[in-house]
Amino acid sequence: MRSSVLRSQVMVPSGLRTHSPSRRLKTHASSSPPELVGIHANMPGTVPPEIDAVLAAGGQAPSDLSDDERAACDQLSFFYKHAYYAYFMGDRPQSLTGIVDSPVGLAAFMLDHDAASLALISRSFDGVPEGLTPDDVLDNITHFWLTNSGVSAARLYWESKFSFFAVKGVTIPVAVSAYPDELYQAPRSWAEKAYPKLVHYNRLEKGGHFAAWEQPESFIDEVRTGLRSLR
Repeated sequence: MRSSVLRSQVMVPSGLRTHSPSRRLKTHASSSPPELVGIHANMPGTVPPEIDAVLAAGGQAPSDLSDDERAACDQLSFFYKHAYYAYFMGDRPQSLTGIVDSPVGLAAFMLDHDAASLALISRSFDGVPEGLTPDDVLDNITHFWLTNSGVSAARLYWESKFSFFAVKGVTIPVAVSAYPDELYQAPRSWAEKAYPKLVHYNRLEKGGHFAAWEQPESFIDEVRTGLRSLR
């Protein structure tokens, strides 16, 4: 009886690679299984489609935005100008042979993911206490090297044919954790419009794109707090 109850309800957190199934669920929420009662997102799809399209094309954000919305647009504009790693993996991941043949090539490609994460890792190697230690970073690269999974992991971008940040039409309950150094910090106003059943929203003081790895304690607390009402 207990195992049947546990299987009858599913709540999905995002973060690192679990961000991928969560993204797919956020994309296909209208046809999600009845067992799925809610999701947690730290890189949610909340950007109004018209704004996302303008920023992706290198255009200017609308002038009638709040401070939080404008700050998010600035982050998104920066990302779209420097997201060539994502475009390359999305177009021809099998061509990334350099990250399979060279551990140095793999390390360089993984370290230079986004500006905030690279800055944090650099500070860590300079001896500044951060969410990650040098061993954490080297262990992560070693994992991809020993399993020869650099290219196969890159295929995620090729398989995902939808916008990273735009609204996906999600109708199930959603908990959002907005980290300041994420690729963009989702404003509450956008989250409330994107998710009609928003059950939790919180702006964190520290953390970035790899929140589950970098700030595991706050991430776990956010998942527990955010989805607690759905248990």
